[in-house]
Amino acid sequence: MHLDPYIVLGSAVVGLLVGLTGAGGGALMTPMLILLFGVKPSSAISSDLVAAVLMRPVGAAVHLYKKTVNLRLVGWMVCGSVPMAFVGAYLLHLLGNTSSAQDTVEKFLGAALLIGAAAMVFRYYLDRRSGQGRIGLISDVQVRPLPTIAIGMIGGLIVGMTSVGSGSLMIVLLLFLYPLISANALVGTDLTQAVPLTAAAALGALIFGTVEFGVTASIVLGAVPAVLIGSFFSSRAQDKYIRPIITFVIFASGLKYVGVGTTLLGWVLCAVALTGGAYWLFRTQPWRNGNGKLAVAAANGAGSANGSRAAPPGPNGQHANGQRAVAEQEPTGPPNPGG
Repeated sequence: MHLDPYIVLGSAVVGLLVGLTGAGGGALMTPMLILLFGVKPSSAISSDLVAAVLMRPVGAAVHLYKKTVNLRLVGWMVCGSVPMAFVGAYLLHLLGNTSSAQDTVEKFLGAALLIGAAAMVFRYYLDRRSGQGRIGLISDVQVRPLPTIAIGMIGGLIVGMTSVGSGSLMIVLLLFLYPLISANALVGTDLTQAVPLTAAAALGALIFGTVEFGVTASIVLGAVPAVLIGSFFSSRAQDKYIRPIITFVIFASGLKYVGVGTTLLGWVLCAVALTGGAYWLFRTQPWRNGNGKLAVAAANGAGSANGSRAAPPGPNGQHANGQRAVAEQEPTGPPNPGG
């Protein structure tokens, strides 16, 4: 078993992002293994699934401690996801290790990544349009068993075949099914149900797949401590800055896997980056916000100065204008003879 220090370093970066943002590690880890380190798609998927058995419980433990997990919702999701994870691993085994089979696996992987990227963008749009935070408590949710099982089945099948979908796809489906629950609570629930799901998918990978234990050990060595560190800082992480980067990486990997050429991919990514930057400038207009803040601060300072000159404080620390206003509001009458 050979440990690759570069895989350890890359896994640490992915694990830190997972701990900070809650995005699915498979959407970043598997493309990194294939594109940067030349690992075969089937081996990368199987090795990543086995390593995820040790990664997922770290985030789940944090959310269980914070009581942001609905265990009943987890149970219904597991009923659909665990059996379909075995089915997905078996389908991956049936595809074999031929070049055509590897291309098919890459097409499935690219489709899952593009769906996840589009879903993350759509979730951001819905949150912006609603204009209000998700404030529902996870313990008060009215669980809908059949749709929840269906979500588990979809996620389990995709995870079993590609190792992606548990974080970036299933949580978005849950947000559509339970729109009033806070995203943090749904992240905790999804991470918890991912523990038995990834365990089942990893068992299927051990039975049907081609696990490279050197790759798995390198992932675990780099990712598990990084996920723990990222989880500690996740409460302070600025999600609005990190998630667009992850969405961009997922989108680029998905386009590469579905067969987009390198030159066209470069132009598409440049266009997306420029469009995103222009949209951010149009929405925030940082130059106007800065001038506005300076104008408000100057107006407040001038008002405070004028107020202090017009009404100096009296002997009791109150302004004369305030004393007169209070005196005018108090009713006047004959003194109480008994007072």
